[in-house]
Amino acid sequence: MKKLMVLAFALAFTLGAMAQKNGVLSGQVVDKQFQTAVGGATIKIERSSLAAITDSSGRFNIKGIESGAYTITISSIGYSPITKYNVGITSGNENNMVIELELLVNQLENITVNSTNRNKSAKAATLETPLSVQRLTTEEIKSNPGGNFDISRVIQALPGVGGTASTAGFRNDIIIRGGSPNENVYYLDGIEIPVINHFATQGSAGGPAGILNVSFIEDVKLSSSAFDARFDNTLSSVFEFKQKRGNLNRLQGNIRLSATELAATFDGPIGSSGKTSFLASARRSYLQLLFKAIDLPIRPNYWDFQYKVTHQLSKKTTLTLLGVGAIDEFSFAAPKKSTPEKLYALNSNPAVQQWNYTIGASIKHLLANGYWNLALSSNTFNNQLDKYENNLGPIKGLNTLSYNSRETEHKLRFDVNKISNGFKISYGAMAQLVQQSNRTQQLISVAVTDNNGNIIQPAVVNNFWGNISMGRFGAFTQIGKRFINNKLGISGGLRVDQNSFTNTGMNPLKTLSPRIALSYILTDKFTLSASIGKYYKILPYTALGFRNNNNILVNKDADYTSSTHYIAGIEFMPATATRFTFEAFYKQYNQVPISNRNGISLSNQGGDFSVLGNEDITTNGKGRAYGFEFFAQQKLTKRFFGVVSYTWFVSQYTNANTGYTASSWDNRHLLSTVIGYKFNRNWEMGLKFRYQGGVPFTPFDLAASRQNFLVLGTGSLDFNQINSQRTTAFNSSDIRIDKKWYYKRVTLDLFIDITNWYLAKSPAPPSYTFKRTVDNSGFITTDAQPIKSNGSNAIPFLLSNNDVSVTPTIGFIVEF
Repeated sequence: MKKLMVLAFALAFTLGAMAQKNGVLSGQVVDKQFQTAVGGATIKIERSSLAAITDSSGRFNIKGIESGAYTITISSIGYSPITKYNVGITSGNENNMVIELELLVNQLENITVNSTNRNKSAKAATLETPLSVQRLTTEEIKSNPGGNFDISRVIQALPGVGGTASTAGFRNDIIIRGGSPNENVYYLDGIEIPVINHFATQGSAGGPAGILNVSFIEDVKLSSSAFDARFDNTLSSVFEFKQKRGNLNRLQGNIRLSATELAATFDGPIGSSGKTSFLASARRSYLQLLFKAIDLPIRPNYWDFQYKVTHQLSKKTTLTLLGVGAIDEFSFAAPKKSTPEKLYALNSNPAVQQWNYTIGASIKHLLANGYWNLALSSNTFNNQLDKYENNLGPIKGLNTLSYNSRETEHKLRFDVNKISNGFKISYGAMAQLVQQSNRTQQLISVAVTDNNGNIIQPAVVNNFWGNISMGRFGAFTQIGKRFINNKLGISGGLRVDQNSFTNTGMNPLKTLSPRIALSYILTDKFTLSASIGKYYKILPYTALGFRNNNNILVNKDADYTSSTHYIAGIEFMPATATRFTFEAFYKQYNQVPISNRNGISLSNQGGDFSVLGNEDITTNGKGRAYGFEFFAQQKLTKRFFGVVSYTWFVSQYTNANTGYTASSWDNRHLLSTVIGYKFNRNWEMGLKFRYQGGVPFTPFDLAASRQNFLVLGTGSLDFNQINSQRTTAFNSSDIRIDKKWYYKRVTLDLFIDITNWYLAKSPAPPSYTFKRTVDNSGFITTDAQPIKSNGSNAIPFLLSNNDVSVTPTIGFIVEF
């Protein structure tokens, strides 16, 4: 960290002679409904005399802007004006934006729509999704305290969004309104991205670090209900990541260096035609060096890559190529000083080798009254896990887990979006080819023996290999319109999905998915909204491809999991930059998968580094989550910005032999506050506070744990007492300070980001182990003899996981 500070300040003083604080804002203004260029639109930069008018192609370019954060207003005759807050202008990178304006008057149909003509730029709702929706801009993501430029962490400040308490913020598991981590879907410029985290849990989604490069992102939209019918396979949320377009005017880039990573991003034109641009980035992790410095026995190491190419084929047709990929390695090293906690970490986790990628191409073609999209993509996720009695060796002992799996999807999506007689209509279809391979050798539990070594209960083992191939198909339609002088909005949608693998998968009536959303503008400041919808999700491929020890596929009788949402809420917007929302929600789950081995709902799992769904299941479980949430947001107008969110909820699932019991995500209380302030001389500070109520956890089966610990490295849970205990509440605060220097075509940003700066404890369920000797070289036994393989002479011990975890990060960003 000292070396980073010396280097950053050396850069600041070296570049000082080239001081020139002006930057450039450029971009294009388009019609939101028709995606056509809006010529003659006015772009005005507040607190200055600078402005521009778009040309016939909707483009604009404003030069000579003093570096800083600005409020920008965009207006055009016949359109509702909008305001963009906290728009960063720097001397290093030109800020290139695509701005969408919404029509006030539908001139094509000669229908005059009376509107309140409100500029509600903090508003995130749409006709299809009038509630349960939030947006974040790139500046809000970059400046988020404790976010470390990771979108998955930043969104945990939004209402209804929590993380897995067992890791106290270490992982990026996204829990939306009490749903499990695998209930969310992610789209990057309309291309589905199955994996957005490094070291992802297969069958789920979480991991310790995000993959997506925040320098690519223009904004993020999170919908936690009232989903547009175009989105399939979601039960809890849809994330839409909108990427920037590469700069058409010049080549530019930025380099970010911190104690944990090095990242480089470049964008610019390709050729001189002015029709093609690119963005490209690569990132290298240094977490393994940090963990070595603090003497942790685990060594996570990763790379990620991302690109986007945009080419204007004609005035009406645009081609976009994109890709994102990652390489992950999770290994072990002997600690310099052994402790029970470090030794437990060594043998309780598997070594991980992962790689994944998504590549895609999409074409958008403008029509007389709308546009169509055609998207073709391919993604692969390769996951290899290995675990031994002694992961470090040199004598590793029994191989308790050898897992190698690959999932590949080839997807084709087509949708049409248009306006007709005042109705907003969309419809489309998708087809996928899915291929999965799975080679599993896993010891679930060791054989139980008596004192004479006789086997009382045989070992439980999974041992199979196989491939599956299947087709997935879907179709949707969505239609909406505004009535009563634009005050009443109604949108309805219908979707069906099919697959060629499960026994009833080709029956479209099994996944008939209707939804309807209504909104009514009560006054200029208040809007009332409600929605009802039924949504379906296919089982993880890990479950569909699972075979028993006779190599027979046993889950072909599985059904899609369903979730029915009932949502109502009110939005209050006293000013263009201020927004308050209050919502109540109820989600009913049906056909939830339950493990036939331990009788536990799979929706209680997915928040660790194992594999979700690789077992025999039955889809007869149920679940429910209900509660309310409050959200307040103040966009940056002068110097201050902030958000406050609070959610109270109950999350419950049934298991094989129980009624509704608390789920593993049942925090009950989620509170988050983020505030920021911009000082003089380019200093900025952000502060975040989070509170999560304690979550349920399952105690250990002491007899089974004693039998299995020496081989498996972990205790065995007592599923007869599923989630019968609860951790204490979790709270933490993060702080971030930035100082920026602006030079001639170069910007330097020095930042300090401290996670959990006031050293709060991070409560998590305890870990089962045996008592060790003083020097941690072995185990203490009751008879002073070597420890027996079945642990009968060991002394059980529960390791507390309430340690303080603080992560200080210092780094800098150079834009050029």
